[in-house]
Amino acid sequence: MAHRWTNKLTKADVTPEAIWLNRRQIIAGLTAAGMAGALGGRAGAAGDTLEPNSFDDITSYNNYYEFGTGKNDPAANAGALDTSDWSIEIDGMVDRPGTYTLADLTEGLIEEERIYRFRCVEAWSMIVPWNGFELADLLAKAGVQEAARYVAFETVVQPENMPGVRRKVIPFPYVEGLRIDEAMHPLTMMATGIYGKPMPNQNGAPIRLVVPWKYGFKSIKSTVRISLVADEPPTTWNNLNAREYGFYSNVNPQVSHPRWSQASERVIGGGLFAKRQETLMFNGYEEEVAALYDGMDLTKNY
Repeated sequence: MAHRWTNKLTKADVTPEAIWLNRRQIIAGLTAAGMAGALGGRAGAAGDTLEPNSFDDITSYNNYYEFGTGKNDPAANAGALDTSDWSIEIDGMVDRPGTYTLADLTEGLIEEERIYRFRCVEAWSMIVPWNGFELADLLAKAGVQEAARYVAFETVVQPENMPGVRRKVIPFPYVEGLRIDEAMHPLTMMATGIYGKPMPNQNGAPIRLVVPWKYGFKSIKSTVRISLVADEPPTTWNNLNAREYGFYSNVNPQVSHPRWSQASERVIGGGLFAKRQETLMFNGYEEEVAALYDGMDLTKNY
């Protein structure tokens, strides 16, 4: 696997899972300057040395309402998801619209491994080692037209396999969207795995969006449609409650959710008595992405 958008992240920083799970080994094995610098850009504040969560943490504590509203429901129920013969429809303002098999869509793309912070709007967080592709490279296969201003995404709906869909816990299909410059940013990726393994069903198999500076619900799972459009697309949680869930949903400790503060977060895997940690602007990726929002009032455009 290659690392085209590395920002000091190298192959040596993508450690085998067996070593990651042994906290004493990874801390002992870090080269302070190199690893701290690598994770500074990808996983946290400059100078931090952050460890990825265990595979069990990442795969057992999820929001995926198609499989239920409890944090353990996706792991319990997502085994029924049918990911065979997966295809993605790409339409709208593109030169080569069509329905692409996953194999055709990813053929020739540079697969990368990236350690990213993941921050949920519910004020919990974890560190995830994703593997996948830059969204910009995937979209280039379809040929993005100049008039496109936004990218809309849609999640698969399989009522026979998804208890949450059958119970209609929220409107389905789940939809999300990004502004075109957000979608084309080098940090934005379509992930196909975790810890070098294929994406688990409960985490959004076989392919999902990952936008690390935004709250987790923006990173739509199990993607079956990508549309290039001129106008801001509807998004599920914004439709349900625009006051609580803005279109942008950038991680911002200075803008509270109407029902709780976003100034700090609970770190998954930290234990019952672990202290909350301070939330970083843009989830620690301010240096890379702040320029996307120059001149915007991030209180109004939350």
